[in-house]
Amino acid sequence: MDQLDAVITGVGAYLPERILTNHDVERLADTSDEWIRQRSGVTQRHFAADGQATSDLMVEAAKNALNSAALEPNDIGLIIVGTVTPDKVFPSTAVYVQEKLNIPPCTAFDVVAACAGFVYGLDLAAKFVRSGEVNHALVIGGERLSGLIDWEERSTCALFGDGAGACILSGQKANGEKNGVIASKLSADGRLADILYSTGGPGTTGELGSPVMNGKEVFKNAVANMCDAATQVLAEADTELDDVDWFIPHQANIRIIDACAHKLNLDREKVIVTIDQHANTSAASIPLALDAAIKDGRIQRGQLLLLTALGAGLAWGGALVRY
Repeated sequence: MDQLDAVITGVGAYLPERILTNHDVERLADTSDEWIRQRSGVTQRHFAADGQATSDLMVEAAKNALNSAALEPNDIGLIIVGTVTPDKVFPSTAVYVQEKLNIPPCTAFDVVAACAGFVYGLDLAAKFVRSGEVNHALVIGGERLSGLIDWEERSTCALFGDGAGACILSGQKANGEKNGVIASKLSADGRLADILYSTGGPGTTGELGSPVMNGKEVFKNAVANMCDAATQVLAEADTELDDVDWFIPHQANIRIIDACAHKLNLDREKVIVTIDQHANTSAASIPLALDAAIKDGRIQRGQLLLLTALGAGLAWGGALVRY
């Protein structure tokens, strides 16, 4: 069998219509626009409408990705969803996406790696595609984090938003060049689970819960592990940082993004930043940023992209992709 590359053939995104600016948040919580912007870089976030499920957000992003790839739902042979806000505890949100898009029976499952969920899904999907097991894989990161917000918790209530981003990986005959998902690295350390977690869960309280975060520890570990993952995938691909056209980090906090760029010695003009427009959307943030930068013309075909994220778990990962 011919060796295959797992190439991104389509990208799509969706943000709900409802927008809350920082000034809107000021009326709901003990905070201010200045404090939010200085601490996080966020100026607004999108919230899902009543009755709009996580899978609904994902379906819209997936439709856009399918259109971008000029594919039909029945072309998809694998669905991987990254989310911490599933429609239901079971079944997987991936099967709701499958049903709503009318995708025929195929492998479909969720990945729970919080903010690293999209990178985890991309790594897994690339392996399926490169093996020849599927021709086209749909990878989605999507969240409805507005349902977890505790408006009395000043340190976290303004940080999160809702949205979804999707990409399609397709198998293409390798030609000796480094194309598609070139290298990826995943890791996790459960010893650090208590610095970023949800208070709820069916196996504990039976309630949905809300985010709890040790900001200083998350910042320290995010910068260290995101940069380490980036360095590892570059080494695996035998590629220099100077060859990277765009750095697309998880959009968690502008200070984390800036610290990563500084530690990697990356030109800030090479960093894609969208957190100001949609806040921290967890697993959706990287595909949302990818889609935005493709649509505005910054990212072009053939360019080299470095992706990296860290989320609760702690779970983290990185990927080097030729778009």
